[in-house]
Amino acid sequence: MTRPPLHPSVEYSFDGTVAVIRLSRPDRLNAVDVDLTRGLVAALTHAGADGARAVVLAGAGRAFCAGHDLKQEPAVETVLQTRARLEEIQEVTRLVRRSPAPVVAAVHGYALGAGAEFALCCDVVVAAEDASFGFPEVSVGLSVTGGISRLLPGLVGWARAKELLLLGERVSGAEAAGMGLVARCVPAGEHETVALDLARRMAERPALSLSLAKQVLDAGLDSTVDEAMAREVEHALLTSLSGEGEAPREGFNRG
Repeated sequence: MTRPPLHPSVEYSFDGTVAVIRLSRPDRLNAVDVDLTRGLVAALTHAGADGARAVVLAGAGRAFCAGHDLKQEPAVETVLQTRARLEEIQEVTRLVRRSPAPVVAAVHGYALGAGAEFALCCDVVVAAEDASFGFPEVSVGLSVTGGISRLLPGLVGWARAKELLLLGERVSGAEAAGMGLVARCVPAGEHETVALDLARRMAERPALSLSLAKQVLDAGLDSTVDEAMAREVEHALLTSLSGEGEAPREGFNRG
């Protein structure tokens, strides 16, 4: 796999099992610019090339990601250049969904606009109580990207998704957990610790079964029930032939 160069806007580390990707523009609350987007794409590509069994995505400083950097002077772009830039942002969602490894987001502080999209395209989201999720795009005359128009209703339902997008109101980590927007809400400061623990526990699972479980749920968003059941049979056949079925079965024997 070709490895694009990493960028200082995004930190990357790998311990042989779990990759940690950290957005690192803390002076701008990790607001999104071209360099941060390209750095994030590069880091996700590195995680895939390294064979990471799980990935944690976090933000440095006081926030996960405050969305697009609106304080930067807008670039003078042609329509084609704007399309290319937007598709580059969407590449983050594509890479997360294509990754065979689960990606766990560790969110604190602001997760707004593109920042919320980066978090919610991940497989599991751990939010600190002080997290603040929101989609302010409509309020500032912009539009959502990152596949959120499909992913958000799958998380919270159509009615709540429309409310979140049309009003742009922010919700706390606790509120986000209550409506199913995120998987877990934890005390402030514990988001990365919990996310790393979940990532390591996932990485201990049989690799093929783990990857297929992620794929079948993601693909289910875009398929009929019949298509989903056919895919489940294919995956069951793959796991039955992989030898991973000899993994410890305590989980089935409890209780």
